[in-house]
Amino acid sequence: MANVTFDGIWKVYGDDTVAVRDLSLDIGDGEFVVLVGPSGCGKTTALRMVAGLEEITSGELRIGDRTVNEVPAKDRDIAMVFQSYALYPHLTVFENIAFGLRLQKVEKAEVEKRVTDAARVLGLEPYLRRKPRALSGGQRQRVAMGRAIVRRPRVFLMDEPLSNLDAKLRVQTRAEISRLQSDLGVTTIYVTHDQVEAMTMGDRVAVMRKGVLQQVAAPQVLYDEPANLFVAGFIGSPSMNLFRGTIAQDGDALVADLGEARLPLSAATLERRPALRAHAGREVVVGIRPEDLEDPAHARDPDAPRLRGRVVLREALGSEIVAHLATGLRDVDIDPEERGVDPQEAGIAEGAAVSGETPLVARISPRSGISEGEDAELAVDVSALHFFDPGNGLGISDAEPVIGASA
Repeated sequence: MANVTFDGIWKVYGDDTVAVRDLSLDIGDGEFVVLVGPSGCGKTTALRMVAGLEEITSGELRIGDRTVNEVPAKDRDIAMVFQSYALYPHLTVFENIAFGLRLQKVEKAEVEKRVTDAARVLGLEPYLRRKPRALSGGQRQRVAMGRAIVRRPRVFLMDEPLSNLDAKLRVQTRAEISRLQSDLGVTTIYVTHDQVEAMTMGDRVAVMRKGVLQQVAAPQVLYDEPANLFVAGFIGSPSMNLFRGTIAQDGDALVADLGEARLPLSAATLERRPALRAHAGREVVVGIRPEDLEDPAHARDPDAPRLRGRVVLREALGSEIVAHLATGLRDVDIDPEERGVDPQEAGIAEGAAVSGETPLVARISPRSGISEGEDAELAVDVSALHFFDPGNGLGISDAEPVIGASA
């Protein structure tokens, strides 16, 4: 096993297209790190550079203590699981798993042992004599993983391995992969565009956009403390509500003034985000997670401040209701596809529109009597609000505001 280090890695294609920009990331020995982001963000390119399938333009890539920029893929001691299973249809499950070992001329008895051990771990023992066409999608993916496991590599690389599976199989297989990685303890880099996979599988999650690493942290930290507007808008389903507002003085207290509503900032909020005091009188972006809104009849604090609007959509999901309200609040529509800030650009001031059209989204109790077409109120958990500097898109949490920095 080994750690993997990206040290100032760039990937620039011949037409000056930058796919990965100055990526620095340390992945510990035995760690499971997920690279996540929208299509074209550079995550698969980063993975392929580790695999030796893409040349590195500049920077240094190390596996363990060895710099591998010029090391051929076959000599890097890594194993890769692709989106497509890439199984040989004419070979049995046993023969598919054993294929790489036989190329390496591993002794027959050792091949038998490794394949049998992998099949047991993956629950494939009953299928070893079958051909791939007789297997389900989930079973085929496990065969592909078995082929990687038997090589006993120092690093596993997985590129969207679950994307061809249906929803139920994805849930089952991602749990199997997580358990397997934990049992084997092999350093693993996993690429996905699916944030649910990222949040449920990774020891840490690295969020990328347009080739730039936005934030890397444990999943819960990423969710609770997004570094910038892009991470805030990308992580979470439904995504965070983002509105323009102002930090206003109200006597000795501070409030988040959203125009249509004023949300008081508690002492606990100001203690957690002291830089808000320095933003008094200044514009901010206020983030509200959908689960931090509730029908007042079911709210923990019946006296919590409220937002009002007309219910334009009510989605009853059994365990919860997702309600969409037209409120007239000034929504920050930064990117129709990604809802984020490009750290290479000026930020919201130049790149964002204020639409006031995007509904406020809330995840509320299934016992709520809220109805489509009617006016409604939602209680706001003000202790859970997020705040961002509109000049640079960064989260406001430091002792002093950070001006002009990039994410």
